[in-house]
Amino acid sequence: MSNRKIMIMPGDGIGPEVMDATMKVADWLAKHRSFSFDTMFGLCGGASYEKHGEPITDETMADVMACDAILFGAAGDPRYDNLPFELKPERGLLRMRKELDLYANLRPALVFPPLVSASTLKEDVISGLDIMIVRELTGGSYFAEPRGREERDGVVCAYDTNLYSVPEIERIGRVAFDLAQKRNKKITSVEKANVMHSGVLWRETMNALYQSEGAGLNYENMYADNCAMQLVRQPKHLMSLSRIICLVICFRIARRC
Repeated sequence: MSNRKIMIMPGDGIGPEVMDATMKVADWLAKHRSFSFDTMFGLCGGASYEKHGEPITDETMADVMACDAILFGAAGDPRYDNLPFELKPERGLLRMRKELDLYANLRPALVFPPLVSASTLKEDVISGLDIMIVRELTGGSYFAEPRGREERDGVVCAYDTNLYSVPEIERIGRVAFDLAQKRNKKITSVEKANVMHSGVLWRETMNALYQSEGAGLNYENMYADNCAMQLVRQPKHLMSLSRIICLVICFRIARRC
């Protein structure tokens, strides 16, 4: 059986430093735990722009598609803020997300006991916190069309369509349901159903999915602005009595509030 192939993409900023440490761990696993893999290195983001004049090349994308996994560092640097939109470093990352169909982004928010005092929040508020944020990554306003910039009656305007389909919502919901079953069976689905058509569809679809596939789960809906406040004010509200929950961020809170 051939080894798994891993694409190493250090990227920009702190990415190369983090990747150096990551590779030390990988090399140790290969040496001491018989964890065999083949690696290849690729450029994405500002690093790719510096060498090739674009955030990711077609050749690199072909290599990425042929790999079994990607270790990615970071994309973006203030030096590239004034580049044309399509040449910004982040466009390389978004292209990989879209073409690889990486629709489920898992973002754990875990507070280790030795680090409780490092937070700006009160210790009793965050001590024991363990939240898994499941973020939809390939739909919505990042990728939906139409999008663009134009002049209307002498005024410059820019617009991004926000669009989700029922299958897109169902598949990210199933990821969250599966994680919740393995954790502590608590889910909060977050959207803006009070002011957005896409939010209404999201809530309807998630509620229907819960009715058909969510047996045994503790499920609730919450508006994104309220959720943003609760994450700071009393994040344990989003947890059940024990330490482990699964939180579904169906809309990107930072961009919706």
